[in-house]
Amino acid sequence: MPLETPNTGPVVAVANPTPSGFTPLRIPLFRDRWIASTVSSVGTWMQDTAGTWLMTSLTASPLLIALMQTAASLPVLLLGLLAGATADIFDRRKLLIFWQAWMLGSVAILAVLTLLGHISPWALLAFTFLLNIGSAMNNPAWQAIVPELVPRELIPDSVSLNAASNNLARALGPALGGLMVAGFANVFIGAGSVFLLNALSFAGVIWVLYNWKRTPLFKSALPSERIAGSIMTGLRYVRHAPELQASLARAFTFPFFISAIWSLLALVAKRDLNEGAIGYGILNGSLGLGAVLGATQLPKVRRRLTADQIIAVSTAFEAITLLVLAYVHRPWIIIPILIGSGFVWTSTMSTLNTSVQLAVPAWVQARALGTYLMTFQGGMAFGSILWGFVAEHTSTPTALAASACGLAVTYPFIRRFHILRGPIPDLTPHLSPRPAPQPAPFPIVDSQADDPVHSGPVRVSIEYRVPAENYAEFTHAIHQLRGVRLRDGAIRWGIYRDVIDPERLNETFLMESWLDYLRSRERITAADEAIRARVRALHKGNDAPKISYQIYAREITPHDAVED
Repeated sequence: MPLETPNTGPVVAVANPTPSGFTPLRIPLFRDRWIASTVSSVGTWMQDTAGTWLMTSLTASPLLIALMQTAASLPVLLLGLLAGATADIFDRRKLLIFWQAWMLGSVAILAVLTLLGHISPWALLAFTFLLNIGSAMNNPAWQAIVPELVPRELIPDSVSLNAASNNLARALGPALGGLMVAGFANVFIGAGSVFLLNALSFAGVIWVLYNWKRTPLFKSALPSERIAGSIMTGLRYVRHAPELQASLARAFTFPFFISAIWSLLALVAKRDLNEGAIGYGILNGSLGLGAVLGATQLPKVRRRLTADQIIAVSTAFEAITLLVLAYVHRPWIIIPILIGSGFVWTSTMSTLNTSVQLAVPAWVQARALGTYLMTFQGGMAFGSILWGFVAEHTSTPTALAASACGLAVTYPFIRRFHILRGPIPDLTPHLSPRPAPQPAPFPIVDSQADDPVHSGPVRVSIEYRVPAENYAEFTHAIHQLRGVRLRDGAIRWGIYRDVIDPERLNETFLMESWLDYLRSRERITAADEAIRARVRALHKGNDAPKISYQIYAREITPHDAVED
């Protein structure tokens, strides 16, 4: 996906007496980004149409044609976690410039090979894959900058407008791409010209990024995490974040079945409707037009329907769309249905994206978005392979009908994963008024050990005194705190009651190192602090709960030990 113009200054609060889905466009930073994104996205969607149609000219294999969608989706599946980790560690501006240059180079080489007529189905797939490696690596950083541009309460509308930007291009790009391919007698010249235009759009975005001055929302004062550790921290956060897990479950299953529309639409146009590149572009553009309508009208829809209801309506409509594509071969019926399909598709994906943006704090934002994109594109990639395989060995209508049935059958199970229920948590960073504890010097050190700050594991023990009348309330509150500890970096947690002194309870959690413990203090949000405050309020006595910090005592021999 193409990048949008990023932040060039601080977030500006905007008065919004009358709620409107277009309110974020009043912020100059967001508006400039939105306009640049729309222009750049047109080139991407022109390339998508031209590339898919070029593949239909190079081969008659439904599987190879469907693999174009897989080549676009698989890099995110493979690289989503890595992309999120790098975006949370390194300077996002430099990362975005590098990956934009990567995409420019991939498209430029593909354009030259196509114009010279030296392109094959596998070469087209390879360069499409390389192009989307760049897209996969920049997307988490790209989406993670949204909270830097607008106030938190405008994030849902901002996500919808970003979808509108992309889908406005989706409405125009496919038709323009199909028109441009059809405008040349030789499909290689037409497709190659489209690829060149897309390369130019990347050059424009690089220029915008080069002039970008960014102020991040979250910047740790501690040394940066290593990539492997950052990935593991992100996975640990996902494991202990039920709200995020619900969004990810929905983000896999919905695209898995709907991918049949995107991956087999070219075959429907060519074989069932006997249309050329322009006809395919119109069908693809119909999806984009509906997506634009969905993105612009979604704020109104949200005021009438819950997130779960939006997804339920979308699921039912997409099942109907798949059946219409399978058995109805009349363009005057298919085009309105595809417009509606684009509407509900964007309504669902914008809702899921918003749920992820609002469920995670700034320190793990890119990793959560990388996981979300990986899950979403994994559904698209695996679905495209499956439905392309079914179409290859049976027929296109059979594959479309099978995906419709699968969507309907699995929905009763997936509906149990609720999203955007209840109030939005306050995930602003909470700076602890207490200074970080300082490790005392130890007279005996291991001459072969690493820096004590990086060694571990570290055990933190907190002793509470809880009267019997508060016991039930305390255990309920502290088990909520368990999720906070584990999301913020703890590798093990427990709460234990003294069998001799029942009012004495001990909370214990392990961190991989002292540095990880210091990082966990930075990661506390206002919502986390509210949970901790409830736990401390149930502690009896004037003194605060007693805290001790212990580092693992590794066995050393007298020969290895030296005195300070």
